[in-house]
Amino acid sequence: MDILGVTKGAGRAGVPEVRVVLAFAAIYLLWGGTFLAIRTAVLDAPPFFVSGVRFLLAGTGLYAFMRLRGQPSPTLVQWRSIALLALCMFVLTYGALFWAEQYVPSGVASVVEATLPLTTMVIEVFIFRRHALQWRMGAAVMLGFLGVASMMVHGGQQVPAFPCFVILGGGVAWSLGAVLTRSMPAPRSLALAAGAQMMLGGAVLLMLSLASGELHTPPHITLRAGLALAYLVVAGSLLGFTAYVWLLTRMPATRVASHAYVNPLVALALGYFAAGEPLTLRVLVASALVIVSVVVILTGSPGRDRARHRSRDGRGRSSGSAGAPRLRRATHSREADGSVAGVGSR
Repeated sequence: MDILGVTKGAGRAGVPEVRVVLAFAAIYLLWGGTFLAIRTAVLDAPPFFVSGVRFLLAGTGLYAFMRLRGQPSPTLVQWRSIALLALCMFVLTYGALFWAEQYVPSGVASVVEATLPLTTMVIEVFIFRRHALQWRMGAAVMLGFLGVASMMVHGGQQVPAFPCFVILGGGVAWSLGAVLTRSMPAPRSLALAAGAQMMLGGAVLLMLSLASGELHTPPHITLRAGLALAYLVVAGSLLGFTAYVWLLTRMPATRVASHAYVNPLVALALGYFAAGEPLTLRVLVASALVIVSVVVILTGSPGRDRARHRSRDGRGRSSGSAGAPRLRRATHSREADGSVAGVGSR
């Protein structure tokens, strides 16, 4: 299965059903499990150090593998784009998530992180003005953020507000990167680009770890934290990502993006059954609101927008770089959807 060699526009008909099922299982279950793995790791080890090691190892391995397979090195202009996206989608987003999970249960963190499609839509509509705001999408955004707010209001010590706001802030950085990536030069190989972004992002996170004092004394990595880190590198950043890219070339983007609302369900279940995390009625209701809003965003009909763009440019295809299918691909959420890298590293 030639997954890592996938390039933009590649595709192949007649994919055996079992491979599709296994690939969806990877992005649903492996990525859903990364939230508990992060929580496990950062309770025993410094968060910026753990995140930096994860992405530096995974990114270096993926980048080196693609170069050995004959993929050309990014140009200088492409490296600049890679560096900006690494800052937005790895340093700011995952640095925030790893830090916040010291204080927030993994299931709650996954629900807050699930708002990525919502923030991406807000940025596209109100900042870049690539889409007209439809009442259905606006209501979905309000519903999703209402769900997050309901977890934090009178949430007590179980759901501290400030770490949740930190995750939301990191999500804004990710969404900005997802929107910008569509207008920035990038290598043809999605795997090479993702590896380069993870590699640079990991290096910067390690520098942040040093600057924040985490490395004043050598960090002690317990067996539990080491196993969690290994899971994040292998299952989250390599296996999950390759399955995701492979699916993107063979399945509708909307279907692949379904992991955005399945991952929180998996994370909540794992947190409750495997880690004993509290699962209150407030969290369940808030999760339902967020997940419903994400479903609405990702399954919104693009028909009207396409018709409008066709009438504007008269060429029978959408004008500009926007469009609901691209928005859904970009928002799936964590390696790379509008930006394939950010997602795949969940």
